[in-house]
This record gives sequence, C-alpha cells and structure tokens, in this order.
Amino acid sequence: MNSLVFLKLGGSLITEKTSARTARLETIHRIAQEIAGELRNHPEIRLLLGHGSGSFGHVSAYRYGTRQGVATPEGWRGFAEVWHDARELNQIVLESLHAAGLPVIAYPPSACIVANHGEVESWDLSGIKRALEAGLIPVVNGDVAVDRSIGGTILSTEDVFHYLAKDLQPDRILLAGIEQGVWADFPACTRLVEVITPADRERLAPSLKGSAAVDVTGGMADKVTGLLELVGAQAHLEGMIFSGEGEGDIGRALGGATFGTLIRGLPSKE
Repeated sequence: MNSLVFLKLGGSLITEKTSARTARLETIHRIAQEIAGELRNHPEIRLLLGHGSGSFGHVSAYRYGTRQGVATPEGWRGFAEVWHDARELNQIVLESLHAAGLPVIAYPPSACIVANHGEVESWDLSGIKRALEAGLIPVVNGDVAVDRSIGGTILSTEDVFHYLAKDLQPDRILLAGIEQGVWADFPACTRLVEVITPADRERLAPSLKGSAAVDVTGGMADKVTGLLELVGAQAHLEGMIFSGEGEGDIGRALGGATFGTLIRGLPSKE
C-alpha cells in the first residue's frame, strides 16, 4: 500500500539563518541525493516536499512586517521583496532536487492560495492531487499570500502542511531542522523529549521556545502545536521533529526510522 509522507526541510537546515540570503548548498545537495536514494529503495512512498525560507524570506519579512498584514505602498513593495527572496531559495532547492533525478514540480503559495486573517482560506488542490497520483513530487514553501482581511501575509510551510494534511490525509509529517528534536530543558538542550501527545501540551509549554534567529512565522512551539492538532484529529497520523544535519538522517526518516521527537495522538503502548 502506498504511503503519503510530508517532508519539510527547515530554513535553519538549508540556509545560514544568521547570515542574510545564504544557502547551505552542500547540505541541500546532500539532502536531495538522500531523498532520491530512499525513493529508489521505497518506490511505494508518495512524497510531498516543503521547505522554509530561512535567511532568505525571514529577514525581509521582519523588515516590512509582512506577516502582520499589508496596507501601504511601501508594504506592498515589501510583499514583493519577500516573494523575491523566497522564490530565490525555492529555485535553488528545486534545481538541486531536479539534478538528483527527482520529478519535482512547484506549487508556491503566492500563486495558489487566498488567505484570511493569516490562515489558508481557499486552495484548489486538484493539481497537487493529480501530481501525486502521477508519481510526481509537489514542492511547497514558506511564501507570501494575498489575504482578504489584512491585504497580504506570510504563510509558513507548517501553515501550508496543516491545510494540506486535512484534505490529503498523510501517514507521516516529518519536520527536519538542525535541532535533534524538542528539548525538555531548552536552551540547555540536555534532555530530549522522545514522544509528545496532546496530553503533554501544557506540561511542555515552558520548554517550547521560538527560533534563536530571525523567524517571523514562529518557532518550535508552533511546530509542536500544529502537529498536535493534526494527530489529535487523525488517529493514523504520526509526526516527527528531528535533525537533518547528519549523513543519512533524511533518508532514514523517509524510510520509516524513528528518532528525534515523535508526535502522536495517543501515548505509546510500549
């Protein structure tokens, strides 16, 4: 039986988040090769890929406050600037994936989505569904979107995944960054939380911090909260937050290995 996997390559993983508009080209190339190799070994996997904007989109987004809304001529110029930066990184990622032999096709939110109050309101998913049926790999990314209430906004990859997951019903959502998972004692980072369920939300709230770098779309708290909402509504779904820094980490995660922090709807029976 084919399984559908959502994989996000975090902005912290594929860019130098403390250095504006700087891609980690060797890391992106390695990840592309790992994805290609794993899909050759597991052709039953259907993959939808997403990536963050890291030091490309977040810096300009912070400067113009685009996430909070767009209303002035300067704000709309900033909206276009954020789009340009996000688009530049998107092209770098797509080129590397294509060079690895992956049949990728981009579905940028700026071209597809209408938002309302900062959330996805409407999106015709027929193209993405057909692409998945045909064995292609749709690629989405953190991007700007027009917004009926606040003019324009920024949607994170997690925002996009959240909307897609309710319709496409993936089996797994994998979020790869530079942190090994969710730390119980951030920022000391000595105790990793292995499993989180909806019952753990309040207990772990103090440990869920934002990004150390500029991140206008939220940090670890938003990632965990979004996944908990989804696994609470879809019993079959499992999320995983993990580091993609090590050689083979992305491939292992795609192949079904569990490490980092698992997000489940119910506690493990083990």
